[in-house]
Amino acid sequence: MCTAVGTATAQAPNGPAAAPARAASSTGSTSSPARLSDGTAVDSAAAASRVRDYWTPERMKDAIPLDVPEPATPPPSSTGTAGTPTDAPVIGAPGRTPPAAPTVTGRDGSRDQRDQRDPRVTESAVVGKVFFTDPTDGQDHVCTGSALNSPSKQLVITAGSCVHGGQGRTWMTNWVYAPQYRSGSYPFGTFAAKDFRTFIAWTDSSAPGRDVGVVTTWPQDGTRLVDATGGQGFAWDFHQNVQVMVLTYSLDRSNGEIQQWCSTTTTQGFFPSTIGIYCKLGSRAPGGPWLQQFDDPTGLGYVNGLLTAIDCSGFNQSPYFDDAVKSMVDAQGSAT
Repeated sequence: MCTAVGTATAQAPNGPAAAPARAASSTGSTSSPARLSDGTAVDSAAAASRVRDYWTPERMKDAIPLDVPEPATPPPSSTGTAGTPTDAPVIGAPGRTPPAAPTVTGRDGSRDQRDQRDPRVTESAVVGKVFFTDPTDGQDHVCTGSALNSPSKQLVITAGSCVHGGQGRTWMTNWVYAPQYRSGSYPFGTFAAKDFRTFIAWTDSSAPGRDVGVVTTWPQDGTRLVDATGGQGFAWDFHQNVQVMVLTYSLDRSNGEIQQWCSTTTTQGFFPSTIGIYCKLGSRAPGGPWLQQFDDPTGLGYVNGLLTAIDCSGFNQSPYFDDAVKSMVDAQGSAT
């Protein structure tokens, strides 16, 4: 039986950044080359083209949500006020790396084209849908992701569950990112995965506080992802009570065809090493970014969380972004 998590929403103490306790040895990450479902490595432009060709409009439409768990009861360490980390590195001073505006103009998704879209919809060209095949069940699935500014200009950030199935499972296949997807239209095309990275604590133990993944994508016709759409900045080690804009393709709203948004303040999460929000965005939208200082005209902000788990009261969860998440992102951020 799913239990509401009222005790998990207690406010953190005032003062410097406070983070929920997390298990020791939870900071290491692991990577893997992307593959097609037949096992072929996506190690060439030709292989990347095969992945893009796999995702016909029909397959995108039929892709099913990657449901996230509804836990039965909150762990003892998630109740009351937030604790302090029990393992190195110690939570440090809050930090940010900057977002980047697109450098390629004249594409279908350029700002002058987006201005002609429905003004009632808050959306970002820097957020899109993620499509992949899960080898565990052989089915095509869908998540949300966001382009992330990095030295490579080729990075997508999403939930760890959208790149690897977690404990007892394996890496996803046929993986592509479709920026600014809306109702079957994706004006930037799709970007195929080249390499994945996530936490060992996610692949080995499905640790909710480490449900974060980053993906290096192949350029499309010579254009890198961030050059085409722009890329979000990144924020870490902030207090767990911060203002964020959440953007996601929730299949519980508009059948996942339009970006949904929620502006709110984060609080302590249901699980150790997580933060939470009461946006009721549903359980079928992993990977949507939680953005500090979101700027609607540009669609840019600083990723400081991701939609992952949910409880039955609608309390959405994100891993807390600490030094380890920053190190994991940095480990992949220069890979081309």
